[in-house]
Amino acid sequence: AAVQAGGQGRRRGGSRGANRRPSGRERHDEKITVYVSAEELMDLEHARLVLRGEHGLAVDRGRIVREAVAVVLADLESRGDASILVRRLRGR
Repeated sequence: AAVQAGGQGRRRGGSRGANRRPSGRERHDEKITVYVSAEELMDLEHARLVLRGEHGLAVDRGRIVREAVAVVLADLESRGDASILVRRLRGR
């Protein structure tokens, strides 16, 4: 997303808002590396096992992360300053 003067962000190509969907099961050509703590990795793995064991969803950690990113970004676009991401980053 591009950043405008005054710190306001805007998305190129229009807003996806609540329609934001993760890419799901498809080949991904873009890659980022994210470093997490051992505890965060264990939490992610636990979530994967809960999804499989309790909900019958066999998904990998990358899929969980893409879903989580889509949810958080949609919330940011729709709620802005009141979004969970802004509040957590500000420590509220």
